[in-house]
Amino acid sequence: MTQQSTAEHGTPAAAATPPAIPRIALVGVHGFGERHLANLARLEAAGALELVAVADPNPPEPGKLAGSVAVFPTLDALLADGPGADVVILATPIQTHAPLAIAALAAGVDVYVEKPPAASLARFQDMLAAAEASGGRVQVGFQSLGSTALPAIRELVAAGTIGDVLGLSATGQWLRTKGYFKRSRWAGKRNLGGVDVVDGVATNALAHAVATGLHLAGAHTLADVVSVEADLYRAHHTESDDTSVLRVRTATGTILLCAVTLCAPTQLDPSVTIHGTRGEITLFYTRDEVVISTPEGEERQQHTRTDLLENLLAARATGVPLLSSLADTGAFTAVLEAIRTAPDPQAIPDAHLTWEGEGDDAHPVVHGIAGLIDRAAKSQATFAELGVPWARSLPPARTLKLSGHTVAGYQDGSRIRAVSSPRPYLHPVRTAAGTVVTDHQPLDHVWHLGAGVALQDVDGINFWGGRTYTRAAGQYVWRPDHGSITVTAAAQTDAADGKPGTLQETLSWQGPDGTPVLVEERTWSWCGVGPGVWQLGLDFALSPAGGHPVSLGSPGSNGRHEGGYGGFFWRFPACTDASVRTAASEGESAVHGSVAPWLAWSGSFTTDDGGAAAGATLVFLAETGSTDPWFVRVDGYPGVGQSLAWDTPVIAAPGNPVRRRVTVLVADGILGTPDIEALIKQQRDLT
Repeated sequence: MTQQSTAEHGTPAAAATPPAIPRIALVGVHGFGERHLANLARLEAAGALELVAVADPNPPEPGKLAGSVAVFPTLDALLADGPGADVVILATPIQTHAPLAIAALAAGVDVYVEKPPAASLARFQDMLAAAEASGGRVQVGFQSLGSTALPAIRELVAAGTIGDVLGLSATGQWLRTKGYFKRSRWAGKRNLGGVDVVDGVATNALAHAVATGLHLAGAHTLADVVSVEADLYRAHHTESDDTSVLRVRTATGTILLCAVTLCAPTQLDPSVTIHGTRGEITLFYTRDEVVISTPEGEERQQHTRTDLLENLLAARATGVPLLSSLADTGAFTAVLEAIRTAPDPQAIPDAHLTWEGEGDDAHPVVHGIAGLIDRAAKSQATFAELGVPWARSLPPARTLKLSGHTVAGYQDGSRIRAVSSPRPYLHPVRTAAGTVVTDHQPLDHVWHLGAGVALQDVDGINFWGGRTYTRAAGQYVWRPDHGSITVTAAAQTDAADGKPGTLQETLSWQGPDGTPVLVEERTWSWCGVGPGVWQLGLDFALSPAGGHPVSLGSPGSNGRHEGGYGGFFWRFPACTDASVRTAASEGESAVHGSVAPWLAWSGSFTTDDGGAAAGATLVFLAETGSTDPWFVRVDGYPGVGQSLAWDTPVIAAPGNPVRRRVTVLVADGILGTPDIEALIKQQRDLT
């Protein structure tokens, strides 16, 4: 069942008018129950309700409650012998939510249940059925859903304040100590004695980030969620996840990426961000603050919040809708179910952690977690897809090997978000000694993908990713113009007996609507050159998919000064002491835009596990007679390309494809110019 009951919408289930002062019972008086006691005292002092009973196997301390409040060990005893309650609040362990709520509903009582509403989809559906049968109301304690910021944000989005929505992200960086997981026997458990608990960073501690993100993504009921991908990890010695990424696709096609951790160095305010083509709206839901960032500047709004218990009482009295009804937490339950049925969280190795504090106050800090969460949110990718060293290994679609060692992984691009122009690429590429010399989806440009071929303007279609530079705008703008490149045929021959390995592909360059624009014939080749050096070759030819010429352009050909990137491109990972040179010049400013037979990049690259940096040199060889300038970035980000359309478009015509070839020598160590020239001569002698 996914539809909200009539009673949940706020219409009284019975003709009888509720008592003038609702009678409230609280189940669970310790832990979060103490917050409910404080709120109940506030509302009782205002004459809004009367606390008539509590239930807890561990009764409250004498004097904690007024003498008129009845105390019971269980909900069953309270329902059987209590003074009669109109609303029961459940502040109990996760695994008890469903059975207690069902019992209360069967007794004709409305329910306020803490989050998550249930520990499994099946139990959630049982609760929905019980609410439907009884006509009772069920409010779920996602307090952030009472914020007046939510309708205000929806109005801003509808008004086009941030343009078209590209996606949403929910992030949270908290820290939890060893003692936190000792507070109860169910804390940190996925199940307890065969009963589902599903405690975890996304289902409990930072569940509000997920629930708020779903709400703003328009996902409320079970039917609003198409798929959930869960990438779960743990640094604590628990069963449950404490560092995770969740990717939710809604029925409208919107993507919500949740990246959350309990292993941050310091605790930060969690947030939900709506990413648009003209800016962003970020809600810091714990303080009901909205930050609107557009080209016009930044605006901050402070909002208020409706207490969910007061909302439930108002629903009983006047029929107003519940702000966090049971049915409207179906989308959250779909996420919880994906976590429940996912493989157990993978432990993060000690090499990637630092424990701070002593005893029960000790807490783990995942190295670089802040940057990883930002990167996941921006790229809409999981930790595994980003290739985080402690994450699950996702095997590449293909591998390039020499002498039994993998020197490059081939990614088919199927895991890349649409606005990054999905396409095949090589990553990770390694030196013979294993140093990784490519990066993909880096935080500064998440659409940069290892080593491959990409163009930003193919008859007005962006096959590069990210914003598009247009002559009319005179700047980069988001447009719904992103294409994709897919493989339609491939044949691979591995390197053996002195013969190079080859990967021959036919690729289709397709526009946003799937219409083919270009057909590419691409060949990768690889072979050994000498000790510590191997060679990678790339040949590609671009032909129109139809009977008309196709223009191949770049930001440079559209008016951006020296912005002629496009064609072959190689994105390096972060490196220190980077040096770029040709035979005639050295340094980014001198080499960028130059035409030269070769270009070399040297630097020290940090290993995946954070170990000592290793030096490497890559030598890019242009095809004989090439007049394509080199595109070079060192200071802003590390990358090298060979510009196919530096300042003028190139035309691919039927029967006259645009062809290019580049060769890359991948060497361990920092090579000087004489070494580079000797290596080039050796390579030419071999070929």
